[in-house]
Amino acid sequence: MMDLSIIIVSWNVKDKLRENLKALLASKTDFAYEIIVVDNNSEDDTVAMVKKEFPQAHLLQNDINLGLSKAWNMALKQINGKYALVFNPDMVVRANTLQKMYDWMESNKQANVAGCRLVDKKGDLVKHVRCFPAFLDQLVIVLKLPHVFKNILSKYLREDFDYTKAAQADSIRGSFFMINMESVRELKLFSDSTLPYFDERYFLWFEEVDYCKQIKKANGQVWYTPAAECVDLVGASFKQVPRGITQRYMQDSQLKYFKKWHPGWQGLILKLAWPIGKFMAVIGEKAGVKPKAKT
Repeated sequence: MMDLSIIIVSWNVKDKLRENLKALLASKTDFAYEIIVVDNNSEDDTVAMVKKEFPQAHLLQNDINLGLSKAWNMALKQINGKYALVFNPDMVVRANTLQKMYDWMESNKQANVAGCRLVDKKGDLVKHVRCFPAFLDQLVIVLKLPHVFKNILSKYLREDFDYTKAAQADSIRGSFFMINMESVRELKLFSDSTLPYFDERYFLWFEEVDYCKQIKKANGQVWYTPAAECVDLVGASFKQVPRGITQRYMQDSQLKYFKKWHPGWQGLILKLAWPIGKFMAVIGEKAGVKPKAKT
């Protein structure tokens, strides 16, 4: 049985993926791990690069871009190990990242899912612990109000969270998302559960949030730990997609999330608010308004 399966979905990020894989293969560990790259029909010779430079990696090729959930599930359905690490291609591990995270998971079996400390390339903390999306904070995001009011999302963004201590969380960033596959398979499932797999209704955005929500509904636990650290280059794939298209993906996923987890009237209001938010964004751009808060 494999101890850890690392799953990376790539889409036109050849150079970032090369850096990612080099760092992974330089890791110092005392356990067995495998790397699975699921390529979503890249057009930048990613597949050829992986085949030539990293024959150790298992490569799964898609003829179309399936999005994240379906691509992650392709790999998850092929593994039988204890842990799975859903890992973005624009991440760079330290030499001891995998070992420290593995050791923490081994010592904290109560954690069905966990994420580690993330920093950007300058070494600054990447805050990634969130509350589950609620109607008012998502309406605020849709209407672009954080562009004007800096602290309006403080509660949702968990600005009070102490990243120096391990703690339970609602939701963590999907760029470094370690799953205890054995314990998740043992959770008591519920109607509409997709565990231990991701809900394939989401193409992009909300996949990991939905997974964490499912874990919580099944009486499981999601954790953050500073025991390990990883560099997160934050959104290399997203930067290739025009903003209008990414906004369409976000809108689609947000509305699907609310249809699944919230009363129908909330999703309806959010749907009606999106055209207003897009109009306000255009006005803000023309007026040169800079966002005052990240969402």
